[in-house]
Amino acid sequence: MITFVGAGPGAEDLITVRGQNKLKEADVVIYAGSLVNPALLKMCREECEIYNSAEMTLEEVMEVMIKGESSGKKVVRLHTGDPCLYGAIKEQMDELDRRKIPFEDCPGVSSFCGAAAALKAEYTLPGISQSVVITRMAGRTPVPEKESIRSFAAHQATMVLFLSTGMLEKLSEELVAGGYQEETPAAIVYKATWPEEKVMHCTVGTLAETAEREKVTKTALIVVGNVLNTEYERSKLYDPAFTTEFRKGKEV
Repeated sequence: MITFVGAGPGAEDLITVRGQNKLKEADVVIYAGSLVNPALLKMCREECEIYNSAEMTLEEVMEVMIKGESSGKKVVRLHTGDPCLYGAIKEQMDELDRRKIPFEDCPGVSSFCGAAAALKAEYTLPGISQSVVITRMAGRTPVPEKESIRSFAAHQATMVLFLSTGMLEKLSEELVAGGYQEETPAAIVYKATWPEEKVMHCTVGTLAETAEREKVTKTALIVVGNVLNTEYERSKLYDPAFTTEFRKGKEV
């Protein structure tokens, strides 16, 4: 069996219990060496074959997976965070489907959740934002025009940006052009949940200078939105006057 496993955002104890068990049982592990914490590999058995996909092409990854599965081995493809986000897993799954090779997917904790924890933030505050836009700047991998930063910024929802740390001047320009004020709160979270995690609070207008001052050029998430302020409405769910399925509301 081949299992795609989300390794979590970085901290070795933030992989799921299921994912941890899959690693412990694996005969072959192919891990995304550019981002996955190598400390997770300590869970693997001594005789486990380990490959770093940062040095491999898709074809080479598939060859290892298919060879392992055909030999009756348990194969783990270990991706960073949860691989449903920017994980390049669909092309691997489609190739396995084409060959009628069974596989399963074990979800992980995404780094955007790790960033919220580092910021001690809630992305969906009543009266501020009830939506989260997860996106990225166009780089060597393009972004559809209808999904431009500018168009998303018009919604004034909370935004979490992956893979954009090297383009912060342009990001600020696009956010402002879309409707955010330069004073809108923002944050740069470097390597969320890793031992070297760093949180930098700033504004939309100071993203680039903050990253330059802190010497952060990659492996960071950008969070934008007024949820990073402290003013918001109280939750209805725990309001004494609000009736729910479990209790009758009463005026106080």
